[in-house]
Amino acid sequence: MLARLTRRAPAILILSASLALGGCGYNDFQRLDEQTKSAWAEVLNQYQRRADLIPNLVETVKGEASFEQETLSRVIEARSRATAIQVTPEMMNDPQAMERFQQAQGQLGSALSRLLAVSENYPNLKANQGFQDLRVQLEGTENRVTVARNKYIDAVQQYNVLARSFPTNLTAMIFSYSPKASFSVANEAEISSPPTVDFGSSGQGSK
Repeated sequence: MLARLTRRAPAILILSASLALGGCGYNDFQRLDEQTKSAWAEVLNQYQRRADLIPNLVETVKGEASFEQETLSRVIEARSRATAIQVTPEMMNDPQAMERFQQAQGQLGSALSRLLAVSENYPNLKANQGFQDLRVQLEGTENRVTVARNKYIDAVQQYNVLARSFPTNLTAMIFSYSPKASFSVANEAEISSPPTVDFGSSGQGSK
């Protein structure tokens, strides 16, 4: 009898440990950690898509000889700053790094918004099909950025609630599940505002 119990002891310990970990939120941490990583990857994909559209946009705008060079330069410089930031998975655990990332992306969004607004004063650009196609792609990308960012914010919120609540906060301490950085409230208004795109003639609203 004793020998039989001794043989079963490892299995009993494994089962007990599994139940304990499940009850203290370990499995939830695993799920939500992967969820936040996936959401963050999608945010980066959409921002990269936006950055990839800009060179073609700049080249098209350069064809308009009288276009405001300062506006164009701001877009080029903002894109350079945004793409120069080294993005790593660890950024989610670094609020300061996340803030720098937000600021760079916000500045790029503002510069793009200005460029598209100024382009309304140039009939040749408005009539350029290539330019209009790029505007459509930019608008779609900005919408996808908003969706991806909101999903990330929601995923981080769920994870952080688990990391800070009792008794799962004890599991977080044991396994080093620290709260993750989200988009700050101060920067949210700026990065949530996509460029205004007017596909019609001057005076018509965006579509």
